[in-house]
Amino acid sequence: MPTHFFAHLSDRALIRVGGPEAQHFLQNLVTSDIDTVDKTGASAGALLTPQGKILFDFLIYKAEDGYLLDTPAATAPDFLKRLTFYRLRAKVDLELLDAGTGVLAVWGEPVETATAELRVTDPRLEALGQRLVGPVTEMTSELDDSDAGLAAYHTHRIGLGVPEGLQDYDYSEIFPHDADLDQLGGVSFSKGCYVGQEVVSRVQHRGTARKRFVQIESSGPLPGKGSDVKAGGKTIGTLGSSTTSEAGSTGLALMRLDKVVQAKDNGSLLECGDAEILVKLPEWAGFSLPEPGAAD
Repeated sequence: MPTHFFAHLSDRALIRVGGPEAQHFLQNLVTSDIDTVDKTGASAGALLTPQGKILFDFLIYKAEDGYLLDTPAATAPDFLKRLTFYRLRAKVDLELLDAGTGVLAVWGEPVETATAELRVTDPRLEALGQRLVGPVTEMTSELDDSDAGLAAYHTHRIGLGVPEGLQDYDYSEIFPHDADLDQLGGVSFSKGCYVGQEVVSRVQHRGTARKRFVQIESSGPLPGKGSDVKAGGKTIGTLGSSTTSEAGSTGLALMRLDKVVQAKDNGSLLECGDAEILVKLPEWAGFSLPEPGAAD
């Protein structure tokens, strides 16, 4: 049995942010605390709209020549354009790296590799494993006997209850608390202003986050991303990514937590497509289901 597994995250891309004002530029723009990144080496984060919704999400790594943003490849060019828009006259260099330099996820036992240029524990959740950054071909060759593939990584991630942009939600539609970014180390509530900060702080201090990504389970197959989760015929959530095994299906869904409690109190079944589902909170969750009667 292998002691670890890895996957080349071919659905991710890297943006390098360098130059003498890179730290200041990012600190005043994104949800991550860049001072913490400088100390620990990595963080989750997001760039928000002025209204506080997630425009892009990412992991950020401290590199020798600045910072690397690990983000979905499908939207990386748009992310680069938005960063360029905010750069103005700041002394910041921005570059989308070519696909030869990429990200490997490794879970199970930690590994040592000679060709990785950067190695960090996933800052969202230690159980997710390591992220290795460097030349894809060389890193893959070192670990080739334990290649589990991209689908296996997402099965691993879903099993731990960790949502990701594009995989589970579309950009410009939800807030950081909805995506559990506040729970997964992706939002600083102490560093000062950044784009969308006032809205995020208001939700945090008022405790008004009613929607959260949670895990759902079913004995049968789940429908596709974006399918409604219903209770008593009424929509109370939306399915994100999911995975199926012989034991059944597991998925991530953005749910109105008060409506979940209300459905339980009323004895209503929760359904997604043709599947009857159960809702559970991830083990790492610092939030809980509200008290009965909290629904509007």
